[in-house]
Amino acid sequence: MTPKTVYQRFPRTIFRAAFAAAALFAFAATAAAQSYTAATVSQAPPAELSAAVRGVLDSQAIEVKDANGVLCDIWLRKDIPTIPPPAMTLGIVYPQLAPGTLVGAIRFPAEVIDFRDQKIKPGVYTLRYELNPVDGNHQGVAPQRDFLLLGPPADDTTTDTLDFKPLVKLSKETTTHNHPSVWSLMPADGAPAQLPGVAPQDSDNGTIQVLFFKANLGAAGAAKPTTMGLVVVGTSSAS
Repeated sequence: MTPKTVYQRFPRTIFRAAFAAAALFAFAATAAAQSYTAATVSQAPPAELSAAVRGVLDSQAIEVKDANGVLCDIWLRKDIPTIPPPAMTLGIVYPQLAPGTLVGAIRFPAEVIDFRDQKIKPGVYTLRYELNPVDGNHQGVAPQRDFLLLGPPADDTTTDTLDFKPLVKLSKETTTHNHPSVWSLMPADGAPAQLPGVAPQDSDNGTIQVLFFKANLGAAGAAKPTTMGLVVVGTSSAS
């Protein structure tokens, strides 16, 4: 059978396959290039949070939007307490933060996917800093060990630092799996000139969207504005 005969017999099949491949490529490229923005807005912390938690949060929120509208609103702690960095900081981007520290709160108007590819229901959650355990179960999850864990506002009512096990137990309440909801923190590399801002970055699991923002790290009156990054869209290849 000559090439011409093959084409005459299967022209529609070849065309349809080529069209489908092109459409799939265009869809993937559009998704990767989807525009994300961030801005500071005047908005009081949500009433779902305890009075103690609301009292330490900023009266302004970081609002992240995508093509469909608001992706999330984040309220940072006015001054995030710090500690002397430990001697061993390998794989840790923010060693000045104590694991279990309340960093802020977040609100999702619609269902989202966390860094572990878990579905998270719409609502308000606390945000606490924690380090990924150094064990075989968590190997390769992210280049760094720094994460924020979601907490249920009805149960996470204190501004005190929480130990690892109580925090993990609380965060498990925010998912439908026996695992806390984790959101990867990133170094300030690649941050846009204007903050807050969202910038795409390549990862071993495709393009991720990183929110960069300034957080006041330290005691009140002596806090140091520090640029931080948080993955708001994207998952780990190990999820």
